[in-house]
Amino acid sequence: MKTSSKMPAANGKICVAPSILSADLWRLGEEVHTVEQAGADWLHVDIMDGHFVPNLSFGPSVVSSLNGKTILPLDVHLMVEKPMLFVEPFAQAGADLLTVHIEAKDEIVNTLKSIKNLGIKTGVSIKPNTDPARLEPLLDLVDLVLVMSVHPGFGGQAFLPESQSQIRQVRQLITQSGRSIWLEVDGGINAKTAPLALTAGADALVAGSAIFKAADPVLALKQIRQAAPDI
Repeated sequence: MKTSSKMPAANGKICVAPSILSADLWRLGEEVHTVEQAGADWLHVDIMDGHFVPNLSFGPSVVSSLNGKTILPLDVHLMVEKPMLFVEPFAQAGADLLTVHIEAKDEIVNTLKSIKNLGIKTGVSIKPNTDPARLEPLLDLVDLVLVMSVHPGFGGQAFLPESQSQIRQVRQLITQSGRSIWLEVDGGINAKTAPLALTAGADALVAGSAIFKAADPVLALKQIRQAAPDI
């Protein structure tokens, strides 16, 4: 288990986090090395349990295999029905940040406190139809808020334009809290949609298919970063 996290505090920088959900798992080490060398900031790992979302993805062994093999912080997103079952195994595997859904079945405050007690960064995520106001009582417990700009469960979906309103509301809540909290957006992010999320208030972008399915992943990552408007 990590005694400290590589995940920095929110600092005004725009971060890009490639999601390995879209990587070629046959060449995972090579793919991770490629985005690392291209200047990725974090590595996003989507965990799905087949209950909270209708899909299955990775277990703690994948995070463990990445831990120590990459310099990138491991940004682990738990799309699971009962996150308390997963928190300790993924912390032990080497996650730098664990994000759980406010819509999950386990009580969210206890879940976030459990993550914090393990000495790693905490995140909370909301689906497209969730009222951002539900986040307000949790902001003292988190280092990151993740807004899903697609309905979670599958990679390769298109960015939902209505997500911009959600992102703006979350940014306002973070600003009012006076805390240093990352606002991450995940879903349909590419060079065309990145400015929509960033203008609305995001400062961290998850991109899967747009990077790993691109003919040139290095160029695709750089184009997403360069697409940031002058904000």
